[in-house]
Amino acid sequence: MTTTWLKSPLACYTANQQNADNGVVIKDDIIIELVATGKTPNVAYDQIYDASAAVLLPGLINTHHHLYQTLTRALPAALNKRLFPWLEALYPVWANLQPHMLHAATRLGLAELLLSGCTTVADHHYIFPDSLTEAVDVQAQAAADIGCRVSLTRGSMSLGKDQGGLPPQSTVQNDGVILDDCARVIRQYHQPGPGAMVQLALAPCSPFSVSSELMQATAELARHHEVRLHTHLGETFDENDFCIARFGLRPVDYLESVGWLNSDVWLAHGIHFNDEEIRRLGKAQVGVAHCPSSNMLLASGICRTQELVAAGAHVGLAVDGSASNDGSNMMQELRQALLINRLRYQADEVSHLDVLYWATKGSAKILGRDDIGELAVGKQADIALFKQDELRFSGSHDPLAALILCGASQADSVMVAGQWRVRDGKLSQTDADELMSEHRSAATELVSMATL
Repeated sequence: MTTTWLKSPLACYTANQQNADNGVVIKDDIIIELVATGKTPNVAYDQIYDASAAVLLPGLINTHHHLYQTLTRALPAALNKRLFPWLEALYPVWANLQPHMLHAATRLGLAELLLSGCTTVADHHYIFPDSLTEAVDVQAQAAADIGCRVSLTRGSMSLGKDQGGLPPQSTVQNDGVILDDCARVIRQYHQPGPGAMVQLALAPCSPFSVSSELMQATAELARHHEVRLHTHLGETFDENDFCIARFGLRPVDYLESVGWLNSDVWLAHGIHFNDEEIRRLGKAQVGVAHCPSSNMLLASGICRTQELVAAGAHVGLAVDGSASNDGSNMMQELRQALLINRLRYQADEVSHLDVLYWATKGSAKILGRDDIGELAVGKQADIALFKQDELRFSGSHDPLAALILCGASQADSVMVAGQWRVRDGKLSQTDADELMSEHRSAATELVSMATL
């Protein structure tokens, strides 16, 4: 085993108010010491990594993504549309997904996120046409190729247009097929406990694409296997109106009616909740994945982050799908989070430290993990280092604040479980040019299939 001192960073954020201003010591895949200001390690170390030109952070955690959507970025048919018309334009394209396309999309999206300092990604895959019934298997292999942690959420859609839902029939499955595959992938891929590289969660897509019966059955199955639950909720007024028209309930009432108002649940977006609903979500300690860029692009609204936190809900950050972002850059998402929250709250009510917390320890809480998301003894060695040697940082005085305010976008070095996955701003085990070539070919093929 190698013991490494990441020495004397320009600044350090631990997410827990502990002092590691002179760096951290890592042995194998675990942090074994925080080195305070003016101190040297108490433990023996084999090598030193000079971090004096970089800001040191816990690896960032993306709590909601749709990696397959990297294939349909800036697609003309979906531009300048609200959520429902946007989905209706894209569903017929996504219905043609093939395994090799998903593999390419997953690898590229994870690589892009790694380069932005993101070490753990929760992906919500809910498109399972006949040609892609083993999507989770494809993604698990792609994640192993790239080397980052993933929470793969086995999504589902069962409520097609014929049943009054939004998706086309070619993209939905019946409840029995969905539940059987959910149980299979949990057994095959879920790693419980600290240090897990792959975890599974179950994730019916949204109220407008699954039945109440499937929501209830999925909750029972997830709790039997002790995995978490995820879905979209409260993203737009249209979604709220759909819930009222179909179920006679507002979204949080619907959530409670199907057994989902619980601390093992996290929601994507969570924008359009009233005060009483926020109180109930907080009391249940439900998690909310705040997706600022996506919410801005689709003009969905602004998540009420401060009220949710005050009520007891956990708030984390997320990039969301690359067709509604249209990128996969977690560090850029922190800046967007700060700016969009300044439209709702005063400048002294949400700071750069808040968004750093949401993207690290806050996001870890959403995923039910206490082994990642912070720099502390015994935690996983997931590390992101950002240099400030670009023109945009010239003249900045607070290195930690400058990361957010001056718009950092790419990490210099990234470690996952003690292994360097990015060095000198480049992927250490993946050829980026080859990755892009494969991905562009898949994207062209997918869109051409939809226009035949």
